[in-house]
Amino acid sequence: MTAAAQILDAPGRMCPIDYVYPPSVLARAPDFEAETLYVAGGVYGNLDALDTIERMAGVEPAPPAIVFNGDFHWFDADPDWFAAIERGVAEHRALRGNIETEIAREYDVGAGCGCAYPPDVGEDTVRRSNEIQNALRTVVPAGTRVRLGALPMHLVARVGALRVGIVHGDAASLAGWRFAHDALDGAKARAWLDAVRAASRIDLFSSTHTCLAALRDFVLPSGRLTAINNGSAGMANFSGSTFGVVTRIGLTPSPHRPLYGLVRDGVHIDALAVEFDLPAFLGRFLARWPEGSPAHKSYFRRIVAGPEYEIAAATR
Repeated sequence: MTAAAQILDAPGRMCPIDYVYPPSVLARAPDFEAETLYVAGGVYGNLDALDTIERMAGVEPAPPAIVFNGDFHWFDADPDWFAAIERGVAEHRALRGNIETEIAREYDVGAGCGCAYPPDVGEDTVRRSNEIQNALRTVVPAGTRVRLGALPMHLVARVGALRVGIVHGDAASLAGWRFAHDALDGAKARAWLDAVRAASRIDLFSSTHTCLAALRDFVLPSGRLTAINNGSAGMANFSGSTFGVVTRIGLTPSPHRPLYGLVRDGVHIDALAVEFDLPAFLGRFLARWPEGSPAHKSYFRRIVAGPEYEIAAATR
């Protein structure tokens, strides 16, 4: 095995075989229909973001369907905090992300956090993510492991004329990175997306996992395909900001001012800011993850000042 192959087979980088599915599994009848749909990926244990999303939904003319598409747990490596996230998410539809999948396992398959990090992510980041996952795993009750492991990896919704594929990673893997902003802009993206569109019959994919938001719209031989990635609902997404982002897909304009979006076939596809109570979240975060801890080293700066990423890159 080459050195590069060994790195990609390491915990935090490997992609377990049970994460993989063919895009054709999405060419099914919708699992549900909605006039308005919120997709909130990457809450990461932020109770204040979860509460804010529910308040935002309460302003809608009619109650929207809310889907937590994975990684709603992460920083909540405390029994009471973890249980509070479970109670909040249990009221809505949810997918399991890599975090939920790995803490639900009865035995270790060597995936670490299950992030399937690409080679350009540093080893220190990967190691710290594995450490956070190990800490989180210690607070998960046995019955909750069963519930999390039974959550689906994907859902199909219908909003107006659009078939919406809700995934955690991408159209072929729970921890796939091909809906990342840079992957969508890559030279090989269109051929893969065309094959995905033909096999899945999905018009719009809504994803998360990569932690950076993106919205792209493609006209392909197999038809039009839109992809929106909310980045993170529970952490800052753009330089100089502190708000999370949630995806809204609806038949009517949003009552909240979108950060960006588009209208396709009468359906509004928007990224909305999740302006959660930062001091409240920081207080809970720092009590569990003080300076020097793996989560503090990896995420504190992003939480208080955002990543080095601009809205223009999300909407290019």
